[in-house]
Amino acid sequence: MDAKARNCLLQYREALEKDIKTSYIMDRMINDGVLTISEEEKVKNEPTQQQRAALLIKTILKKDNYSYISFYNALIHEGYKDLAALLHSGIPVISSSNGGKDSVGGITSHVKTVLCEGGVPQRPVVFVTRKKLVNAIRQNLFKLSDEPGWVVIYGMAGCGKSVLAAEAVRDHFFLDGCFPGGVHWVSVGKQDKAGLLMKLQNLCTRLDQDENFSQRPPLNIEEAKDRLRLLMLRKHPRSLLILDDIWDSWILKAFDNQCQILLTTRDKSVTDSVMGPKYIVAVESDLGKEKGLEILSLFVNMKKADLPEQAHSIIKECKGSPLVVSLIGALLRDFPNRWDYYLRQLQNKQFKRIRKSSFYDYEALDEAMSISVEMLREDIKDYYTDLSILQKDVKVPTKDLHKKIVTQFQKHYQPHTLSPDQEDCMYWYNFLAYHMASASMHKELCALMFSLDWIKAKTELVGPAHLIHEFVEYRHILDEKDCAVCENFQEFLSLNGHLLGRQPFPNIVQLGLCEPETSEVYQQAKLQAKQEVDHGMLYLEWINKKNIKNLSRLVVRPHTDAVYHACFSEDGQRIASCGVDKTLQVFKAETGEKLLEIKAHEDEVLCCAFSTDDRFIATCSVDKKVKIWNSMTGGLVHVYDEHSEQVNCCHFTNNSHYLLLATASSDCFLKLWDLNQKECRNTMFGHTNSVNHCRFSPDDKLLASCSADGTLKLWDVKSANERKSINVKQFFLNSEEPQEDMEVIVKCCSWSADGTRIMVAAKNKIFLFDIHTGGLLAEIHTGHHSTIQYCDFSPQNHLAVVALSQCCVELWNMDSCLKVADCRGHLSWVHCVMFSPDGSSFLTSSDDQTIRLWETKKVCKNSAIVLKQEIDVVFQENEVMVLAVDNIKRLQLINGKTGQIDYLIEAQVSCCCLSPHLQYIAFGGEDGAVEILELLNNRIFQSRIGHKKTVRHIQFTDDGKTLISSSDDSSIQVWNWQSEEYVFLQAHQETVKDFKLLKNSKLLSWSFDGTVKIWSIITGRIEKDFVCHQDTVLSCDISPDATKFSSTSADKTAKIWSFELLSPLHELRGHKGCVRCSVFSVDSTLLATGDDNGEIRIWNVSNGELLHLCAPILVEEGAATHGGWVTDLCFSPDSKMLVSAGGYLKAITSPGTPFHPSVSLHAANTYVTKSWNGCSRSHKKQEHHAMLKKAGQIQQEEELPARELA
Repeated sequence: MDAKARNCLLQYREALEKDIKTSYIMDRMINDGVLTISEEEKVKNEPTQQQRAALLIKTILKKDNYSYISFYNALIHEGYKDLAALLHSGIPVISSSNGGKDSVGGITSHVKTVLCEGGVPQRPVVFVTRKKLVNAIRQNLFKLSDEPGWVVIYGMAGCGKSVLAAEAVRDHFFLDGCFPGGVHWVSVGKQDKAGLLMKLQNLCTRLDQDENFSQRPPLNIEEAKDRLRLLMLRKHPRSLLILDDIWDSWILKAFDNQCQILLTTRDKSVTDSVMGPKYIVAVESDLGKEKGLEILSLFVNMKKADLPEQAHSIIKECKGSPLVVSLIGALLRDFPNRWDYYLRQLQNKQFKRIRKSSFYDYEALDEAMSISVEMLREDIKDYYTDLSILQKDVKVPTKDLHKKIVTQFQKHYQPHTLSPDQEDCMYWYNFLAYHMASASMHKELCALMFSLDWIKAKTELVGPAHLIHEFVEYRHILDEKDCAVCENFQEFLSLNGHLLGRQPFPNIVQLGLCEPETSEVYQQAKLQAKQEVDHGMLYLEWINKKNIKNLSRLVVRPHTDAVYHACFSEDGQRIASCGVDKTLQVFKAETGEKLLEIKAHEDEVLCCAFSTDDRFIATCSVDKKVKIWNSMTGGLVHVYDEHSEQVNCCHFTNNSHYLLLATASSDCFLKLWDLNQKECRNTMFGHTNSVNHCRFSPDDKLLASCSADGTLKLWDVKSANERKSINVKQFFLNSEEPQEDMEVIVKCCSWSADGTRIMVAAKNKIFLFDIHTGGLLAEIHTGHHSTIQYCDFSPQNHLAVVALSQCCVELWNMDSCLKVADCRGHLSWVHCVMFSPDGSSFLTSSDDQTIRLWETKKVCKNSAIVLKQEIDVVFQENEVMVLAVDNIKRLQLINGKTGQIDYLIEAQVSCCCLSPHLQYIAFGGEDGAVEILELLNNRIFQSRIGHKKTVRHIQFTDDGKTLISSSDDSSIQVWNWQSEEYVFLQAHQETVKDFKLLKNSKLLSWSFDGTVKIWSIITGRIEKDFVCHQDTVLSCDISPDATKFSSTSADKTAKIWSFELLSPLHELRGHKGCVRCSVFSVDSTLLATGDDNGEIRIWNVSNGELLHLCAPILVEEGAATHGGWVTDLCFSPDSKMLVSAGGYLKAITSPGTPFHPSVSLHAANTYVTKSWNGCSRSHKKQEHHAMLKKAGQIQQEEELPARELA
């Protein structure tokens, strides 16, 4: 070991011995070949961690430079980056020409580690160098070391492209100098969209092993592309991505992220559709005679000069293909006396040439594979025959083969019993439906796809995206068998797909029970629930649900692949659409009847637009062309091809007297086209990255453009000069992230009807800017877990429609910045949303191949009535009654079983309650008034005195004769409303948080002042005064035996008190957030507490000991399973189950001592539920709105959707 490295290790020896854990570090060093198994055993035998570390360092000091580097790399990969930094200055420089035992041709232990972790394949067993090609690849990769771009290795199948790509990065100096961030290898091959998504998911998981960015895989290709860009930019800068075996250009778009990429392909034109510099390395199919002979000599272990004459003829017959020569060589290694036999086989077989393009040549490969199969045992040969390695010029009976595969699966497996630890389970999850469809086994396919068991098993393992893709792919088969059931399952996936992609995985039976009772999904879920309750499971059924309304008026499927864009004609009678299938479709907006189908471009069509007079339709494409079509006949009018990259957007002026078309392209330019001219009128320079979108102002004086450079620009249409530039990127900056490291893509923009404001979408935010000043008028945050794909301003009012990456569409009021409605129905990514010219409807287009038309008023009306947070529930015999306040100031009385709603009165209500026998309701107002309404005759009784400030809580006594209310004015009023007698409880110094009635006319209250007081409601005197906490008391609960009470506080503690003592029996510490709620078990032996971090703790009441911790499971970007706060808790009568409320209702069961999550109900409001084990209970959630607001589930102030109340 170099003296410098040795001294550095000795200098920091003490710090290393103190902190490191040796086991994983030694694993890495053993893999690098610098540490032996016996040395590892000696270290493991040391008694303490510090002694093990000391012996490991002592061992390293006796070794060479490679051991130092291996130890350094192991520290980095195992999370000891601070300790690795101490050793960085001592890293020895190792020359690639060093002949040390661990460095052969530059392959040091560091190189081995980097390539192994990056998934780069090892050298073949028999390997010959091709230095000229390797150097050519490296020279081109050197050009990428400081800028993003592409190096393309292309050549025919079997010419050694993959081996050359791997060999090019197998050098210490090259990696350190060009790609110190590492190398990441992805074997791509021929893929559909679902397969590509899985490749991207796996790559993102590999790049984000410490899960800094997200704990769930991306749900679609666009999201995966965004995730990959961030990971490569922030976590793996200056690293190389190698894509092996690319077949299609569309696949590369998912990786077009300003990265350094090396790819292998049979078609060098695949990079035509991506941006950045491209460098081509052509690989000839012919190795050359000498290299071919060298390969054969290595296989048969002979000197090249000693090879028989047949070897020269074999090389000639193999046409110099490295793969074919290797296959023949491998056969000769096993059968060294068969030179003549293999030569005759190559010479006598009359194979026809198989070509898919000018450079595809499989003839020699096919020959070698056929000879290889002939040499197999008969039983093994049958397997190959079944897998379609058949004789040429014979029609392959593919249906029979697919049927064979399905039959074999059915013989050995059940779909829902496949386990992830089974070697071939991933294959079946990915391809079982494909084989059934290909074998025309339609009945079996429907049974599979219409199975909750299959949906659960598949989505748990691979997420919902692949399953949704299959529903779209095989829709024609599923509809044919049972259209209604297919709709049931698609609707279920549409509404719950965003949940099925998360961890922890939701209970799919519980989700199914929330479907309409006529749904096949509900029927299957109900059957399973009834079976599982016998094994101790709990399920809740939503007993007052109505059929989920489908709000889309029209659903059409005009395309065979994803629909990127759709738009209305100016008269609103027609809709034009375009997408991945390269076509332009035109159909009637009223009925969906197809009017035109045009094969519009040579590649994906990204946008289409009607001219203002409806005479023309413009389209633009990945093929870099803009085309103008006659909208009635479909005839081609113009072709413009002046853009040098794909054209992302096209838009006509609003005035038909002077028709102009604007186009935006990935070449960073905008162009204006006069349809009377053959060339563009103006080119607009200014953006420094792709221009994604453009829109003319209503008066056509300005053109707005959005770009991946993070800006919105306004251009003067007459002069084509830049008028204004708004840096949208600045609104995402924070102190932790420098501007140059952040990428903000401004997706789209839309003008207000009066042209004074413009709406802009970027990431997960909508911005509203003043056109004249450039000032920000409003900012809307749509949520943490979605990005905005598109937005459009209504031409008639203040509404905006927004497409989000969670397959949903939202309507927002841009004046109030409140969400008006949710529209779910699409099964996949929504690419485009657009209002009709009169604003009465809007359309959405999606990856699920559909376009949906929605009526604006119907959507808004369905979501218009929302309930405020204060509600009351009474269970009486077989009735469930709910009293609630809505957003238009009405009191609603809702029958919990039938859903019937009685609208009572309008008032400024802040809280409400029902009398025990449902004869009266009481409500408190924001002005401090307290009133009672007699339900029979609508008589109103009003308190003469009332409160001075807002009434926060109100409750009848058990006999219904007395009404108690608390207020922000720190007082509690006891009102015998029949005798008009009043008692005031006044001693709290701050707002009374809440109160509970005790026996014997006593009342327990708690306050923001940190105290709990016990009162006589007859005399109004304080009987006990407990100084409980230094901060707000958030909740109290009374033990069922009435001897104790609990208190929880914002000071992060909970306490257990005896009514007889003024000091606590136990102080319960450990929560890291405000302790929001507590509850005693029915037998008074347990206390459960819940906090604002989603954590639940269960305590022994007698000694204050912590019995169990139900820690929150973090999901996506750190949101806890309760969406933040735990707002309420309740034990079952036998104390074996605990139900918690928050973002979800969760049931936690205790088969023994520990509590385990049993079921989650994804709820937004209070649910009246029927459990399958017969227990019924109401959950009135205090502080519910605050919890939801923190979780990002709603944006409205103090309002919750009435349609979700159950």
